Amino acid sequence: MQTVVILASEAAGEKTLWYPTILGVLVFLAGIAMFVGTVYLLLATNLGARLGFLVTAAALSGFMMLLSLLWLSTAFPLTTLKGRIPEWKPVEKLEAGDVARSRIGVVQRVEQEGRQVDAAEEANLKAALDATVVVGAPDVETSTEGDFAVYEAPGDFLLTEAFEVGGGGRVSVTTQSGFPWISVSFHKPRYAVTFVCPVDKAALDVPFGDPIPSPTCDRTKPVDAVVFERDLGSLRVPPLVVFIASTILFGLSLLALHWRELEERQVRDTAAAPGGPPVPVAP
Repeated sequence: MQTVVILASEAAGEKTLWYPTILGVLVFLAGIAMFVGTVYLLLATNLGARLGFLVTAAALSGFMMLLSLLWLSTAFPLTTLKGRIPEWKPVEKLEAGDVARSRIGVVQRVEQEGRQVDAAEEANLKAALDATVVVGAPDVETSTEGDFAVYEAPGDFLLTEAFEVGGGGRVSVTTQSGFPWISVSFHKPRYAVTFVCPVDKAALDVPFGDPIPSPTCDRTKPVDAVVFERDLGSLRVPPLVVFIASTILFGLSLLALHWRELEERQVRDTAAAPGGPPVPVAP
């Protein structure tokens, strides 16, 4: 185990097939052999191979069940097993802010059905804009950089307005083949329409010593719109899967221990019966 740790510390440099893929698998297997294998070895020497395995499996699955339940109920992000965090993802850019040309129906009706976002959500959208419309931003995917990234720096544009539309669930009743049909949708896509304008850099060019004015929009250029879709992520899906799997394994382990106890009790009752031969119990 110490040798693997030393190799891990020395290989923490350029990523190759050895690090972190092969080395990660070796560290994982070494951890299983060190912490789970030693417990099983100790129990097997005292209880037998079969009973020791069942006790080890029940203890490990029970521990993982409690640990995954803790992951589900605690705040994120932590250094635990977790999925993708919720975020705003760009889906569409509208030239001159013409929402009527959007391919998304609810976005076309944002002026009638939309609601203005609050200050906290506007700050999140501004961060998403910085990672989307700025050339060379580290969070921008290559496939969307050519469509969205048009500014050189975050100070080259202003977020004038931001509206939300959609979201929530719905229950609708329709008629199919003459029979009423209830349709339940627990989630509708939630979109945010952000209106972005370029900064008037000429207004910021003031003589040395004069106060720098607040940035304003360049009225000679159109105000574009960037549409974001809210990705709810999968933050608690991995710990939920671990919790369900651990609960099933824990229940099966307890059931196997119960069956073994019934088998031993039946063997003892048979051996204790008058004239019954003693029957040894397999370890």
